[in-house]
Amino acid sequence: MSKRAGAKGGVQRRFISGVVEGFYGRPWTMEQRTELFKREQKWGLNTYLYAPKDDYKHRMYWRDLYSAEEAEQLIALISAAKTHDVEFVYAISPGLDITFSNPREVAALKRKLDQVKEFGCRSFSLLFDDIETEMCAADKQAFSSFAHAQVSITNEVYQHLGEPHTFLFCPTDYCAAFCTPTVSQSSYLHTVGDKLLPGIDILWTGPKVVSHKISVESIEEVSSVLKRPPVIWDNIHANDYDPQRLFLGPYKDRPTDLIPKLRGVLTNPNCEFYPNFVAIHTLSTWCKAFVDGAQRDVEMTGDEDQDPYYSPQKALTLALTDWLQEFLSTDQPGGKPLKRSALKQGRKRKDPSDEEPMHTDMAEGSYVPGPGENPLYTAEPLTLDDLKLLSELFYLPYEHGPTARAMLQEVDWLKKHSCDVSAETDKRAEWCSRAQHFDDMCEAVVQMFNRLSNAPNRSILYDLYNYICDIKSGVGLARAYVKTLGGRGRPSAQLMNDDPEPWGFRGGLSGEFQRMLPCHGNRDLFRHPPMTAVYCIRPYCPEDKTEVQRISREMQRGEANVPLVMQPPLLGDVLSGGDIPPSPQCALVLEDEMGMCGYALALTDVKPAAAKIQRGVNDPVFKDYPSLLTLQVLPRVTDPSPAKRMIGHLLSSIKSSGSGGVLCEVRHSDRRSLNFYTKLGSFKPVKMDDLPQDVIVMGTNL
Repeated sequence: MSKRAGAKGGVQRRFISGVVEGFYGRPWTMEQRTELFKREQKWGLNTYLYAPKDDYKHRMYWRDLYSAEEAEQLIALISAAKTHDVEFVYAISPGLDITFSNPREVAALKRKLDQVKEFGCRSFSLLFDDIETEMCAADKQAFSSFAHAQVSITNEVYQHLGEPHTFLFCPTDYCAAFCTPTVSQSSYLHTVGDKLLPGIDILWTGPKVVSHKISVESIEEVSSVLKRPPVIWDNIHANDYDPQRLFLGPYKDRPTDLIPKLRGVLTNPNCEFYPNFVAIHTLSTWCKAFVDGAQRDVEMTGDEDQDPYYSPQKALTLALTDWLQEFLSTDQPGGKPLKRSALKQGRKRKDPSDEEPMHTDMAEGSYVPGPGENPLYTAEPLTLDDLKLLSELFYLPYEHGPTARAMLQEVDWLKKHSCDVSAETDKRAEWCSRAQHFDDMCEAVVQMFNRLSNAPNRSILYDLYNYICDIKSGVGLARAYVKTLGGRGRPSAQLMNDDPEPWGFRGGLSGEFQRMLPCHGNRDLFRHPPMTAVYCIRPYCPEDKTEVQRISREMQRGEANVPLVMQPPLLGDVLSGGDIPPSPQCALVLEDEMGMCGYALALTDVKPAAAKIQRGVNDPVFKDYPSLLTLQVLPRVTDPSPAKRMIGHLLSSIKSSGSGGVLCEVRHSDRRSLNFYTKLGSFKPVKMDDLPQDVIVMGTNL
């Protein structure tokens, strides 16, 4: 590793690289941290920052000294780090409740760090992240700003400890998004840069808390304000903010040109210890990719990458190849490792007849099935392809892996073109081919799950299990839905039931709140048109009749250059025109900040509407689709979600009335409505006798 950022006290400073245990949640165990030190040494990383948010004596009870038992553990941990040439940096977070101007508080902080220094620790960090910025009355009298208070106590502690070779400071404004008004104009950062002693390094997460990309220009800007290059605290693999996410993709979107501009990089990865193999391994590859401005002997660039010294995909393959060996070695006491031949099979699956059994010895008295009995369950060994698939399903915060993107694109296409299933041969053949391709991808996920579940190293599996169960369930629901679209299976109860079991949907209270708020869904990685306004859906009341009629006329005028009196009547016109009132609990209106902008009305019995416009009430179609629905939304509503929600509410109400199907009518010139119903996926064209030329009927079974 090259030396960076000049000298301190005549000693050349090495580039800080490694791991910060800085997440919220259960801290890692002492055994896991020792294992981390071994990996860091093996991979060329040199630093570990101890900062688990939920270690009480690190943050909440920072004044309390460690007990004798805790001291013994920390002494052993610091010693283990030293054994593996890893710099152990002890961090403390007093910012929740410290009174900066109280000498007793400063003394308590010094006393706590002196104790850790006695344990053999020589490197320290003061963290003031994720705290309130309002100072107490006493501090307001003593300090001109929050930044001055933090800098004052940090400088004093730094000097008290003898100006350690490594001393890190985390500001409260630790990313560009927190700076007011900008990084270059932030009075807080300017105070830190001007007043903090030059031997103290500053932690920085980049443009955001979880930064998508970190550019050289952004680092040059903050370095100019801080008057020193920052140490990146990188949250690209952190998952403590969402219990359903895990990140197994490579370290990426940080050009290696950053390295000479930085003091160091520390990754704050997933809460689960074992899945961090990829995050830490690829970071080490990135750190080693640019040494003294010269390209390494190992060619890392790829056609897909702009960086001449580092390829995320090649780094990922190297990491997964090494990780596979850990999966295939047992972590159980007295367990038997796989034979070398089985390990080779893990890299590339062979013909099943060539494989050796996973357990090479048969214990005395082991069960052997007889003729005609069920064979013993055995799974093929895990493969590198399985781990690549796993990584692509749980990739990075701003990016799905290629396979995950392909699966989402296939489902989206299959939904949009579901009407092609009953179309002419060529279109049906394409739909069926793509449906089969999606089904094959789903099956690969299932098989990956099976092989992963059978991997000998259970410690890794247990950290992954909730996530792989969840993705298997989600893929299974999508798989069933596509089969239903293609007529290859009965409609899934979990997809069509308005009262599904808890395991059939995701959410909880947090999900309920999010769906009530504006902009929910516009940050999905598989993007649809974002919600840009706040909409209210409420029950229709008689006073809404005039506005509904206005919207209906406005939409009819916009469909074609044909006078309203010359347009063929629709069944739904008797509802929107107020000739027949909608059925109870079957009428909704949509409002935005400008007023009413849409409606959805329904009749559980379509025959009165048919009679009103002189249609044959005995048409056979009415037996399959006995109910009627009509919907219109003004063009200013660009987000389809509110209309879909209204449709969902009405279909549920109609179904509860005992109806088995619903139809709607649209004019051929109303391309917007046709496109909407087609994309819903559940409404199909219906043939009906004696229809006016410009009218199309669509129906869905309940």
